[in-house]
Amino acid sequence: MKTFQKVGVLGAGMMGAEIALCCARAGMDVVMKEITRELADQGKKRIDTILSKQVEKGKLEASEKTAILNRVTAVDTYSGFENADLVIEAILEVLEIKHKAYKELDEICKPDCIIASNTSSISITRLASAARQDRFIGLHFFSPASIMKLVEVIPGLLSSEETIAAGMEFCQAIGKTPVKVKNVEGFVVNRILCALMNEAYKLLDEGVATIEDIDTACQLGLGHPVGPFRLSDNISLDLLDKVHGILTGAYGERFKLPNAFREKLDAGHIGRKAGQGWYDYRK
Repeated sequence: MKTFQKVGVLGAGMMGAEIALCCARAGMDVVMKEITRELADQGKKRIDTILSKQVEKGKLEASEKTAILNRVTAVDTYSGFENADLVIEAILEVLEIKHKAYKELDEICKPDCIIASNTSSISITRLASAARQDRFIGLHFFSPASIMKLVEVIPGLLSSEETIAAGMEFCQAIGKTPVKVKNVEGFVVNRILCALMNEAYKLLDEGVATIEDIDTACQLGLGHPVGPFRLSDNISLDLLDKVHGILTGAYGERFKLPNAFREKLDAGHIGRKAGQGWYDYRK
């Protein structure tokens, strides 16, 4: 059984910061890298904000918050990655950018370090072709990663049995429930989710029901915590556009986005982070 004492996280955005929080909360030391120190510090501030809210609600002691926060080091270089047992990449869904990062990590990380990607849709085998194919695996977290229990564990074609086992053990060590998934575009959850969301967009495009009524129907009729349009805004339409492009390439027209979605995207209404998506968040 592999032990994970130090974890590197590549990317300090919403996913990267929350993955770093999961590791630090489990007692692991974390080094979290961004392209600038300002962005890295923003990621650590995001962790601070999440923990502060838990303290305010009485779910966490202030001393525990300090201890967790102190385990996270924000950097804009690869300093500290040389001692990592596992590195989790959570950067842009662009193959060339990811490959460049893996090659850099391969030069810096110790030989037995595992490289993992949090990709939501790109083939793990294709990602792994850049470096350490036997010690490469997909670890797909769900947002918000500090709350959501599921992690999809996706082996590439050449991932070793030891690497697969280590990926499953790591998830359990940070309090997550891993499911092993075959390496196909979209994996399990996103393939189902994007099909459902696309049908919701088509219903809107056809004038069958309003955004609000479709969301309400999914919440009350299917038991979903939020409807597909609100969820789209939380994920962001620009990211979903990339994911649907990959799924359309793999599975055909059933994942092609309808005009209602494209109009929102063209208008720059890409979701909560932009202040406006399917819903208006500027008020």
